[in-house]
Amino acid sequence: MVFTKTKLNINFMLIMAMVSLLLVGMACSEDDSVSSTSNPATLNGIPLTGEKKNDLQGTVEIDGSGTVYPISEAVAEEFNKEYSDVRVNVGVSGTGGGFKRFTIGETDISDASRPIRNPKETTIAAENAINYVELRLGTDGLSVMVSPKNNFLECITTDELKKIWEPGSTINNWSEVRPGFPDQKMRLYGPDTDSGTFDYFTEEIMGEAQLSRADYTASADDNVLVQGIAGDKGSLGYFGYAYYQENQDKLKLIAVDSGTGCIKPSLITIPSGEYSPLSRLLFIYVNTDNYKNSLAVKKFVDFYMIHGPKLTNEVGYVSSDSSVYIDNKALLIK
Repeated sequence: MVFTKTKLNINFMLIMAMVSLLLVGMACSEDDSVSSTSNPATLNGIPLTGEKKNDLQGTVEIDGSGTVYPISEAVAEEFNKEYSDVRVNVGVSGTGGGFKRFTIGETDISDASRPIRNPKETTIAAENAINYVELRLGTDGLSVMVSPKNNFLECITTDELKKIWEPGSTINNWSEVRPGFPDQKMRLYGPDTDSGTFDYFTEEIMGEAQLSRADYTASADDNVLVQGIAGDKGSLGYFGYAYYQENQDKLKLIAVDSGTGCIKPSLITIPSGEYSPLSRLLFIYVNTDNYKNSLAVKKFVDFYMIHGPKLTNEVGYVSSDSSVYIDNKALLIK
């Protein structure tokens, strides 16, 4: 009889323990349910909004200026360290080539070394209902370069540049540029006609954009121009200052005299305007509909506006001041 009571007591205690465990489990389940209900953007404490850095996915398409490319590429690399599942494609087809794609909706962002002022570009954008904003990044000094083997040229005048590059020019020897220059064959290197750098150079030196002799080695890729100029003793070419900074051991930078003396581009003379007339602004153009409708595009552009100033300086240009970036952000949220 005593054995039976003991057995019953043990069974009773086991049953009560199981019931307690069951009740605790139900309570925990209920707490999880309440937590999920009170915050529908989470499941067991894990965000489901796509805002988590590791969860953000999508594609950002960028194309355009070879001059602005180093900035956008640097921003993309830093962005991908935080948002590794977002694919950021940065192309180089020149400012004009970038606008061709941007104005028909093929890209989210267009790198540009000149404003989108071509009536054809703005008309096509309007026809395709492409809404956009222009965001300033910084300043570049369009730089004139020769081979390091050139030991006679230190400064060139804007009049001499015009004489060399104007349409119909037949100058192909350095002796034809200035008395005292050697009998050395000259070969020219520069950006192609889709490039904003080409537009800017021709407008400032010739007085009209796109006005230039055509018999020169042209490329949208500034690295191709670097190699050409560096390897050719008689070379003369031009491109953005950042590419000189990156390759200054391979190139010789030439001062430009526009009538006020010989000035070389530098991180001081470019933003001050002293290096004239070849200092120019750099931009990105953002499709505002894509900015509003794609979380990946929005996050990338916002990231650009935070880290762009530092990276613009790091790649060799001069960043716009903080007030410009404040204005940029205001344009984006309009």
